[in-house]
Amino acid sequence: MNYRDFGNTGVKISSLGFGAMRLPQINIDGKNVFDVEESIRIIHRSFELGVNYIDTAPYYCDGESEIIVGKALKGWRDKVYLSTKNPIEDASGQHFLERLEKSLKKLDVEYIDFYHMWGIDLNCFNERINVKDGALSGALKAKEQGLIKHLSFSFHDKAENLPKLIDTGIFETVLCQYNLMDRSNEDAMIRAKEKGLGVVVMGPVGGGRLGAPSETIRNLLPGKVKTSAEIALRFVLSNPNVSCALSGMGTMEMVEENCRLASMDSRLSKSEVENVKAAMSENKKLEELYCTGCNYCMPCPHEVNIPLNFQLMNYHRVYGITDYAKDQYSQIGMFDWLKGKKAEECIECGICEDKCPQKLEIRKQLKETASVLGSKK
Repeated sequence: MNYRDFGNTGVKISSLGFGAMRLPQINIDGKNVFDVEESIRIIHRSFELGVNYIDTAPYYCDGESEIIVGKALKGWRDKVYLSTKNPIEDASGQHFLERLEKSLKKLDVEYIDFYHMWGIDLNCFNERINVKDGALSGALKAKEQGLIKHLSFSFHDKAENLPKLIDTGIFETVLCQYNLMDRSNEDAMIRAKEKGLGVVVMGPVGGGRLGAPSETIRNLLPGKVKTSAEIALRFVLSNPNVSCALSGMGTMEMVEENCRLASMDSRLSKSEVENVKAAMSENKKLEELYCTGCNYCMPCPHEVNIPLNFQLMNYHRVYGITDYAKDQYSQIGMFDWLKGKKAEECIECGICEDKCPQKLEIRKQLKETASVLGSKK
């Protein structure tokens, strides 16, 4: 395993981190439950292969992730850095401490190494964190008491707001999105390193998108990689501003393969990185020919999620991630992150086309989307 300086924390962190948000499940009496024994087995295997950073959160795995991670840490606590998160649900420093105590109990540990203010944005920081008796007061108190070692934050806000949170000087590490298909935080990550913050990347394989078989992605480095997941992970690890790539691993095979890649000299050359970026930029332009994602077509009076359907179609049409696109299409309407209705629900009223600034033939594209993604694999 390769290790990197984790900002100015004094910690050497493994270039691969274990994300405990997709732990394996097993069916018992017709009900899916989390497989504690198998989860611990794959977590321990990652530790054996050199992973020394594990990330969890109170709501992961239906609230069971912290409990399982706590069990897996038995016998490893002094060798592994633990990360979890505090959902900033109000402005109270006292409630911040109460949520911290709940995590400490579930994890069955005395302290947390890297404690994240969870998914904060600039408004949250200004209105609920950095205010009198706000969350920051609770965090600083917890740090004084030794309950947390380092104060961190995870980020899902607009990319231009990330440097503003970095520049507060309050945080020691940041967890943010970065992968082949989403490089919006790239400049801010440079800023983080300049300011001494460790940078952990979430979604290095795009939440599974880039792990799906794709000749288009593989051909970004023709003949040099075996899978699209390999190039995705190697691309992220080639960025000198990345301390650790956090991967949600739910199988032993994923652990073995990701640890193999993180243990080799897997960095791409400067010219390879530039070639990959240029190719992905061209792909992005091709995406925008079909839909820019401006959302002016919404809301659809019949609840068809037009941008989502077109995004999935672009995964197939532009990137060749067809199996993933079909799988996600089949689940539209089943989860909060896949809200709305499928393309096949369109009744061709044409209201969306009147609102589209690109004057796209939306009804025609929805028909094509339903035909391609609604077909069997």
